[in-house]
Amino acid sequence: MLQNNKKQKSLNRRFLLILGGAAFICFLVLGSMLIFWDRFGLSQTQRFAFGGVIIIYGIIRFARLLRKEKNEEE
Repeated sequence: MLQNNKKQKSLNRRFLLILGGAAFICFLVLGSMLIFWDRFGLSQTQRFAFGGVIIIYGIIRFARLLRKEKNEEE
């Protein structure tokens, strides 16, 4: 029989991964809303810039979370 020697993630780490994924989705939705919804009282250029910054911030946070999880497994 093959044995799997990988450690199982703790409940705390699993919760933080799920919470980080939810935060990523929220940032993605918020940035998309800013870009495509024109009722915010901002000009089109400001909406694209601010929405893009929020989406990029969400991507960076999620990438750091995944990189942190990979480093902790080693």
